[in-house]
Amino acid sequence: VQLQASGGGLVQAGGSLRLSCAASGRISNYHMGWFRQAPGKEREFVAAIHRSDGSTYYSDSVKGRFTISRANAKNTVYLQMSSLKPEDTAIYYCATSSNVQYYSGRDSFYGYWGQGTLVTVSS
Repeated sequence: VQLQASGGGLVQAGGSLRLSCAASGRISNYHMGWFRQAPGKEREFVAAIHRSDGSTYYSDSVKGRFTISRANAKNTVYLQMSSLKPEDTAIYYCATSSNVQYYSGRDSFYGYWGQGTLVTVSS
C-alpha cells in the first residue's frame, strides 16, 4: 500500500487545516494513524482510528482539537485540525497498522508510511 498525504500548508494560530491521506490500495483491513515530527524532535503519535468500528484515539496534546476520520470506500483517511498552535508545526505522516495495539501510538506497530505533509502554524 502506498500512502500520499496532502493538505498541509501555512496557517495562523487558531486556524484550521484538513489533512488527507490517500492510499493506492484498500485500507479497510488496516487501522490508520497520524504521526508528526517537529524540527529537531522525535516522531510522535497524533491520532489513530480502528479499521472498521470507528474507534478513535488521540494524544493528549491534540485531544479536543483534532479529529481523525476515514472513508474506506475512498481509501482515504483525514485529520481535521482546529485551534492550531505554533507547537503543532511539524511534518505530518499517515501510516497503516495491522497490530491490535495500534492505539498505543508506538510507531513500530505501523507498517506502511506516507511521505509526509508540512504544517506550519505562525503565531
